Amino acid sequence: MKYKLQDIAEVAMGQSPKSEFYNTDGNGIPFLQGNRTFGLKYPTFDTFTTMVTKIAKAGDVIMSVRAPVGDLNITPVDICLGRGVCSIRMKNGNQEFLYYMIKYYMPQLINKESGTVFGSVNRNDINGLEIDIPDDIERQRKIARLLAMIDEKIQVNGEINNNLQQQAQATYQQMFVDNPSSEWKEGTLSDIADITMGQSPSGSSYNEESIGTIFFQGRAEFGFRFPTVRLFTTEPKRMACANDTLMSVRAPVGDLNVAHKDCCIGRGLAAIHSKTNHQSFTLYTMFSLKKQLDVFNGEGTVFGSINRNSLNEMPILIPSDEKLDAFEGIVAPMDTAIRNNYDEICRLEQIRDSLLPKLMSSELDVSDIDL
Repeated sequence: MKYKLQDIAEVAMGQSPKSEFYNTDGNGIPFLQGNRTFGLKYPTFDTFTTMVTKIAKAGDVIMSVRAPVGDLNITPVDICLGRGVCSIRMKNGNQEFLYYMIKYYMPQLINKESGTVFGSVNRNDINGLEIDIPDDIERQRKIARLLAMIDEKIQVNGEINNNLQQQAQATYQQMFVDNPSSEWKEGTLSDIADITMGQSPSGSSYNEESIGTIFFQGRAEFGFRFPTVRLFTTEPKRMACANDTLMSVRAPVGDLNVAHKDCCIGRGLAAIHSKTNHQSFTLYTMFSLKKQLDVFNGEGTVFGSINRNSLNEMPILIPSDEKLDAFEGIVAPMDTAIRNNYDEICRLEQIRDSLLPKLMSSELDVSDIDL
């Protein structure tokens, strides 16, 4: 049946406490200001507050209402909501189904975005969202369970990748930071890697129809390991090769991803390519340089940045070829596993996203499925 969202759900807009009540020590309850710590389906919490304003209860759908509008999570615990998010709770229905239903109707809500600088939606926009849902709560539950099973596998793959990356970083720390050899030589990043600074093509060449070359302007599309493809360009300028390390060179300087395929990079990125085919060593060396790179976030009149010369001249300790080969032998298979898990995540997301409209429109019948 057709409804407005306000007919079936209660919407609560966030209200931020005073900043002096924030802490990172776990005192009070978790606090979300926006979507910065949103995960695949559940958020992580790095900020807490002892002053509570607006509460989202465990199980509520939480949604970003400021750019980017429409990121969704489900909160696993009671949290305090800041003004960049809202909570949505079914009045009578399956709460997990609500999560997928809003995901399905999100394009309609995003079309309501307003704001002179950053897009946003208000309570009236959300409440007025027109939806068509089954009244049968058991059907809602089955649809939600079917989609959730796919998301759970995606979540597992993401957790495996996170664990593999932690193991690889620990291996790098043990081999190159905690136990350096006096025989290793001091050098710079340019001794081990070729660095390509991005150059943005003409804006008129951009498209979202997969015409031309994959294009990343900056870190906006960065994910856990690989950036999400959104834009293409028919006039590529500077290119990164598959498996090159991609680094943001404008605030925040030093965020890292890996090129999944050959791609064009804009002026917000640099591509770092191993000269000796030790690409895993190059990647984890860049992770290890985070503190040095953070210094550049204070450079510039407004936003931090780093130029080619400063990046080339980053001081590093260069191990022997034998040590590099040993590290690659251990870690390169981990990075391959991360890539394979990511590829499976992409396939699962495609399956989930193709099922979603068919389930919501009743094109697929779940009544005989035992879930």
